[in-house]
Formats: sequence, structure tokens, C-alpha cells
Amino acid sequence: MSDNICYRDAYARSVEAVVVALEPGAGEAGEPGAARISGAPGEPRALGAPGVPGAPGQGGQPGPLGPAVVLDRTVFYPGGGGQPADRGVLRASDGRTWTVVGVRKSGDDIVHLLEPPTTGTALPVVGERVTVEIDWERRHALMRTHTALHALCGVVWRDYRAQVTGGNMEPGAGRMDFEFERMSGELVGEIEAKVNAELAAGRDVRVAILPRAKAFAIPDLIRTKINLLPEGIETIRTIEIVGLDLQADGGTHVANTREVGSIRVTGYESKGRLNKRIRIELVDPA
Repeated sequence: MSDNICYRDAYARSVEAVVVALEPGAGEAGEPGAARISGAPGEPRALGAPGVPGAPGQGGQPGPLGPAVVLDRTVFYPGGGGQPADRGVLRASDGRTWTVVGVRKSGDDIVHLLEPPTTGTALPVVGERVTVEIDWERRHALMRTHTALHALCGVVWRDYRAQVTGGNMEPGAGRMDFEFERMSGELVGEIEAKVNAELAAGRDVRVAILPRAKAFAIPDLIRTKINLLPEGIETIRTIEIVGLDLQADGGTHVANTREVGSIRVTGYESKGRLNKRIRIELVDPA
């Protein structure tokens, strides 16, 4: 089981870790054997589907997959809920460095996909200690973006009672789809102003882990049109923008809405009779 610190501390940029499993080269995406990884000799670990958004060979396109590494602990967010996986590096004590181009969950493990190393660079070995470092500038932009989208969701739910039907983000920009029947420039401008007022209010952002029964007793905890939480999970992670928004979420966020800066609505569009999309981007630097 990989201990993922990012779920407890989104500001952790690095950690010392031990390699517990390694697949030296996964070959082509979708090839037999590309979805397995070896730990101790004779104890291969099944990793499930090899796809990782943003990594080589992804998006349905075959391509070479580099080495895959499982660590006993990490600070890499593995992606989910519309937030892309982190990128970064692993460093050995002798100076060897490997670029992490993709991350995914596999059961209780976090699998780090490495860029194929240059000729002569030896791979890490099981039992070796490495320093794990995320691309902090990219992660922090995603944290700000994710919190901005929660503020947008909170305003739209509070004032218009519209549920979320979809969403996605990249560093500094994102979009959310809502169950609106009509959308106009005037309405979007009103929403933008309200979101920026909430961000400027300096609301704390809190993370909590709740027993499933307690979490589901919270009114309106699930804002999506369809409940995407698996039946079997016993605890629910929640993100609260104090005084504005409280919902189940697994991503990384800033500690206070002021850290987001402000947002600008860059567009809106209809995706169906009861499905309208709002696109935003961050305006002010953190």
C-alpha cells in the first residue's frame, strides 16, 4: 500500500521514499504484460489498465510506456475528479534522476510512470531510497483552479440550485457543466462577479475524512447529477469552503480562497437542453 501524503497535505512538495516494486519497461500500451509490475521476486502485482491521462501512449493512442515504479510513500496526486495527475521527478542519492510523466492508482498502490531513461542511466531497484518531487508550479496552479471550480459550483448551487453534470481542468483553466435550461451573457457575468466576491472573502478551505454514514447524512453532499462514489468505500473525503460549499472530493486544494486570486469566465455554451457549460481561467497570480 502506498502512503499518499497529498491527501492529507496538498502543500507537501517532496518526500523520501523506498522503491517497493518496479517494471523496467511496459512496452507498448495495451500489449500483454504492460499491465503488470514486479515487487519481490516471484510476486508480480497486477496494475490494471495501463492508461494514464497525459502520459505517453494515452488518449487511446498506442505508444511506448516507460518504466513503472511503486513507492512506499509519495506526494504525487494520481488524477481523478477532473484533476490531472501530477508530474515531477524521482532522484537517487547518486544523482540519477527519472522524470515522472504519469501517475495512476492501482488498488492501494500509486504507480509512477517514468520517461524512458537515457542510455546509461540505470533504473531504480527495489529497496532503493529515492527523493520524490512534484512539479510544484503545475500542482499549485491545479490546486488554485480546483478550488476556483468548487467556488463556482458553490455559487451556482446556492443561488440557482443547478447540479453539476461534468467538469475538467488544466493548470490555470477549467470548465464545469451544469443542469441549466437557459444560459446568457448576463447570467454568466452575474455568476462571475459572485464567484470573485466569494474568493476575495478569504474563506478557509478544509479537508475532512468522514464515515460513509455520517457523510451521506450531510444534505447536498453529492453535487453531481450522478453519484460517482463506489458502493464499497467506508470513508468519504470532503472539501469545505467554509460558508459556501461542502462536497465529496478527492483532489488537492489551496487552504484559503484568497490564494486562488480571481477568475474570468472565458466562454459558455449549450451542451444540450438541460446541460450548459461554463469555462473559466485564473486571472491573478497566486
